[in-house]
Amino acid sequence: MARIYANLIIKKLRTIEQVPKMFKDATLKILKQDGYDGYGEPLA
Repeated sequence: MARIYANLIIKKLRTIEQVPKMFKDATLKILKQDGYDGYGEPLA
């Protein structure tokens, strides 16, 4: 589920605030590995 939420954030269909609490940490970890923040913006 965390990967699904990460993909939705990358596609700008969700933000990290819309991710259920139980998936937030895992989703943020995936986003960071992929080079994105919690809003789908690339990390500098």
